Amino acid sequence: MVLYEYPFNEGIRTMLRLEHLFDRLGQLIPRDAAVDHHYALATIFEIMDVASRADLKSDLLKELERHKAQLNSYRGNPSISEQALDEIIGKIDHAFSGLNQLPGKAGHALTSNEWLMSIRSRISIPGGTCEFDLPAYYAWQKLEAPRRRADLMQWISTLMPLAEALNVLLGLLRDSGVPHKVIAPAGQYQQSLPAGRTYQLLRVRLNGTEPLVPEISGHRLMVSVRLMRQDAEGRLKPSTTDTSFELTLCA
Repeated sequence: MVLYEYPFNEGIRTMLRLEHLFDRLGQLIPRDAAVDHHYALATIFEIMDVASRADLKSDLLKELERHKAQLNSYRGNPSISEQALDEIIGKIDHAFSGLNQLPGKAGHALTSNEWLMSIRSRISIPGGTCEFDLPAYYAWQKLEAPRRRADLMQWISTLMPLAEALNVLLGLLRDSGVPHKVIAPAGQYQQSLPAGRTYQLLRVRLNGTEPLVPEISGHRLMVSVRLMRQDAEGRLKPSTTDTSFELTLCA
């Protein structure tokens, strides 16, 4: 199965981009090759760029508070496990505390490292990190993998409260939706959304054995999914077959 997610607002879009970058970082750091650690460092700079939005931290803190208040309202409900409720609220509290104690924006502490900033200023230039441009960075890449990894872990430590908050919030958002099977006649599916309810995320899960790509669009009144097929040259063309897939709306 192949999962696609479509955000309904800019806040969720930013959160998904950051989650994507943290996931990439988590795959690159355990590797030993210098080129993998080069791209891990490039990913750290990307996270800093995306997280530079002035209101991101305050928005995430507000969302954590909102979820905590909503969950606390379930206390005393006989159909809700108090133990499970305490566990989830504990995760929210831990994420809130870590993010709230983070000084400034995520990665702000790294901006005082002149060596890192010299790399950041050149890493987006094609070939800009050659040994004759940044000999000190070239020397760092020649260090043993455990030493490079230790440096990377130290640098990302200031980013981890952000990663934890994202993990908690996106987990709660995804758990709020109930997946259901739908059919796209001739490859097209539309669904009206109920008035008075605001959805934040659409999830589409396709059978991985079929080479289909969904083109998703949506707003507060309707969502639309058009299934496409790639030709030999990679161009997308509408699928004309009836296809079932799993759809989840998350609020």
